Amino acid sequence: MKMDGFLEPSLNIIKGMCILDNDGRRIMAKYYDKNVLPTVKEQKTFEKNLFSKTHRANSEIIMLDGLTCVYKSNVDLFFYVMGSTQENELILLSVLNCLYDSISLILKKFVEKKSVMENLEIIMLAFDEICDGGIILDADPASVVKRVGDLRNDELGIGEPTVAQVTNVIHGLFW
Repeated sequence: MKMDGFLEPSLNIIKGMCILDNDGRRIMAKYYDKNVLPTVKEQKTFEKNLFSKTHRANSEIIMLDGLTCVYKSNVDLFFYVMGSTQENELILLSVLNCLYDSISLILKKFVEKKSVMENLEIIMLAFDEICDGGIILDADPASVVKRVGDLRNDELGIGEPTVAQVTNVIHGLFW
């Protein structure tokens, strides 16, 4: 919305975040603004175009289809954070760095497609801890990883044994 020629401030800074593989295929993506890329088909077309423009580039930022996109690549993955053209690139970059560093901490520095795919559930939790509905919740990777770990522990339940614990008990009973 405009107010006397100025844009009204909004907390909805992030338009989308995604991870693509080195062929430009979607690994994980979340889009937060229903007015920007509202369908999966539009999102995938945008991602294909974004990848084709960035996979050989040396920069960290691109303006594409009315969005400011910051990105980072590693081994066989590309990480993207998108915001409006009026958005501060440094804020977008801090979210991108948080996303990448959180995943790096979660995967113990093995940030590659296979590890991400094997831990996709945890990566999804990290996405949700960083951004909710386009609003930045956290930009500190250590804090994100701690909360993701806390959520995972809550899911397991305090008194519920893990598969490894059950296996050890059964192993002890029969051997």
